[in-house]
Parts: sequence; C-alpha cells; structure tokens
Amino acid sequence: MRPELILRSEWAGLFGAATAAYFALGGPLWLFAVLALAPDVSMLAYLAGPRLGSSVYNAFHTSLAPLALGAAGAWLGATPLVWVALVWAAHVGADRAVGYGLKYPTGFKRSHLSPGTDRDASTADPGRAVPDAAATGKN
Repeated sequence: MRPELILRSEWAGLFGAATAAYFALGGPLWLFAVLALAPDVSMLAYLAGPRLGSSVYNAFHTSLAPLALGAAGAWLGATPLVWVALVWAAHVGADRAVGYGLKYPTGFKRSHLSPGTDRDASTADPGRAVPDAAATGKN
C-alpha cells in the first residue's frame, strides 16, 4: 500500500472518530452542520496576501488547535467546547483525507499534499517555489 493511502486513511479515521465522539456526547446535528465548514472562513486572510493567508489558514487547519481546545473543554467540564473541538478535528481530518494540505506562502494551491511537489526541496525551504517534473524535464 502506498504511504499516501495510509496517511489519507489515518485522516479519514480522525474524521470518523471525531464525528462519532461528537454524536456520542450528545452534540446536536444543527451545530455540527453550522460548524463543519467554519475553519474555512480562515481563507479570508488571503485577502491580505499569501504569507498572512497561509499562516492564518494553517493555524485553523492543524490538528493541534482542536486537540488543545478539546483538552481544555474536558478539563473544565465544558461539553460545548468539546463539541466544537470535535467538529473542528473532523473538519481537519476530512480535509486531509481528500488531499487538502497545509498551505505554503507561495500560493493557496501549494500545499504539503500538492501532487508533483518535490518533497525534499519543499521541506528545505517551504517558501521557495518548486517546479514540477514536467517543467524541469524530469520523469
């Protein structure tokens, strides 16, 4: 099995587990529907430019933020905070499962999951644009 399929399966598992936990904790369907796409509002930061846009988008699309919120909600006994965290985690899991990744400051369409990205070069300098194989003549 290809590593990409394994990773996508893991993220789909996060989506499923977070969604199941949300409803197991009595979260209302209407709130799930309202919050399901809420992290995507962070895309509005791209109106201020790709560097700020990618930073804000990534902050709302990492699994650490909903994990921290869920832990705080559980520690405080605030079930609504846990609900929000679970919907947020489900959103992140769904995004990764279908191939939407964290964004590079070079543009909205460049992400850590972009097809054709030279992974070694992009990790060395994520701000540097990396040509695809077709543009460089490499196969």
